Amino acid sequence: MINLSESFWENKYKKNKIGWDLGEVSPPLKTYFDQLINKDLKILIPGGGNSYEAEYLFNNNFNNVYVVDISKTALDNIKNRVPGFPSSHLIHANFFDLNDNFDLVIEQTFFCAVDPVLREKYAIKMKELLKKNGKLVGLLFDAKLNEDHPPFGGNKNEYISYFESHFTMEVFEECYNSFHNRQEMELFMKFVKK
Repeated sequence: MINLSESFWENKYKKNKIGWDLGEVSPPLKTYFDQLINKDLKILIPGGGNSYEAEYLFNNNFNNVYVVDISKTALDNIKNRVPGFPSSHLIHANFFDLNDNFDLVIEQTFFCAVDPVLREKYAIKMKELLKKNGKLVGLLFDAKLNEDHPPFGGNKNEYISYFESHFTMEVFEECYNSFHNRQEMELFMKFVKK
């Protein structure tokens, strides 16, 4: 396995070596969030980093949003940028150690940051974390990226093999409204727990 320890990610955030960070909410996720009606949904953003998605949701009255990240610096960045965000909703932990249940989990650059040997484990953990009929929604890279460091790429057929036994794939298609530097490189996913 590749060393993707807490110190690895802390170093990335402290040195601002976060090329995956858009500096704003991802357009496809913003579009998805804007059609959500139930503001009481319990939402998790794993490996959330600076999580402009959490900020956007919080600023739009979704008050049950949680971010988990292995980097304390990333979580501190959210708290500094959004002082009203509840500290108890910023979870400094390894995603795989979480024990809670959510209505919705948002995938935004976390899957591609996890060592590829853990992808099946990721799918199983997502299913465990979701309530009955819970949804896993977000973006996956549809591109060959790096093999020795994140972000790790992949393709739709590979991803289906991880998720098909755990989720009903309501939507899994090329993203039409990706951020400009990710055009034709992303798949939008909306999976429902089986």
